[in-house]
Amino acid sequence: KHYLYRLVVDSSNQVYFMFKVGIIGGTGYTGGELARILCVHPDVEIVSMTSRQNDGKKVSDIHPFLKGYTDLTFSETISDSADLVFVATPHGVAMNEVPKYLEKGMKCIDLSGDYRLHDVDVYEKWYGHEHTDLDNLEKAVYGLPELFRKDIMNADLVANPGCYATATILACAPLVASGSVEDDIDVDAKSGTSGAGMVPSSRTHHPFCGESVIPYSIGSHRHTPEIEMALKMFSGKDSDILFVPNLVPIVRGILSSCYMRLKDDLNEDDVRGIYEKQYADERFVHVVDDASIRSVVASNHVQIGVKTIKKKVVAFGAIDNLVKGASGQAVQCMNLMLGLKESVGLDMPGLGV
Repeated sequence: KHYLYRLVVDSSNQVYFMFKVGIIGGTGYTGGELARILCVHPDVEIVSMTSRQNDGKKVSDIHPFLKGYTDLTFSETISDSADLVFVATPHGVAMNEVPKYLEKGMKCIDLSGDYRLHDVDVYEKWYGHEHTDLDNLEKAVYGLPELFRKDIMNADLVANPGCYATATILACAPLVASGSVEDDIDVDAKSGTSGAGMVPSSRTHHPFCGESVIPYSIGSHRHTPEIEMALKMFSGKDSDILFVPNLVPIVRGILSSCYMRLKDDLNEDDVRGIYEKQYADERFVHVVDDASIRSVVASNHVQIGVKTIKKKVVAFGAIDNLVKGASGQAVQCMNLMLGLKESVGLDMPGLGV
């Protein structure tokens, strides 16, 4: 493909190029969050955001927080000038959209679950419908940069991980890969209401969830096989995940508490050392004493905490579900796919309060 770049010369006379990107499904939380990050990204320009119901409306009228940052209007299609397309649609839609953009020479990042599970039988069991793009399902790269960076750099199609999956995998992977824990892992994860998407439901209605903690999809949540798949891809070892997600009355954030049984006689310093070695060079992953959602909200950062109790370990993963759990991680993958510095456009701290 012959990219349509916008040539830029900065104050030090360094020349670089502006990539053009499109967002399919621009009205939801992940689409809006992508636009929030990308509209100030120094190396990309958003050329299209699609929405059938809002076709012709200004993006900033639907997302008022973008006023003064974009003059785009929503359209029904993506501009042919795009170099990369983000697909921020419900499950089952991306598999019908991705092939045509790949055929045009555009790279794609899917933020739904359509390309996460490489085994089509597993996909159809957990998602409940047929997968219609088997060729690209086999080619898709799982987009967790801290574990699969080299594959992402060479990919044309990346499957952006799920939010719960991101927090859980990063909290478990170093210890699983070390061979120091048993196969069975119990996960108790808590997420804010934005993880349920923009369309309200009886469960996310504030009078129902505002002063409560609500377990849901126990034994049937789709991130379960995704966590098991990614841990095996990274470690070569099978894991048996018992995953219990909970809705808590906050807007953003996930705290994933992962309970593992030690095979070896390791103390807390030993366990922490395994994590610090794994994540020593990672810009966005921090091993801390106490993982905190408030420390990572509105950022692409991850906090990992570990505690040992007798022969057991509890590993905590804290992320912002809309940033590292969705749109921020997608931009991190985009940077790798386009040969940009991985942290560009994302290198900012969490809110803290």
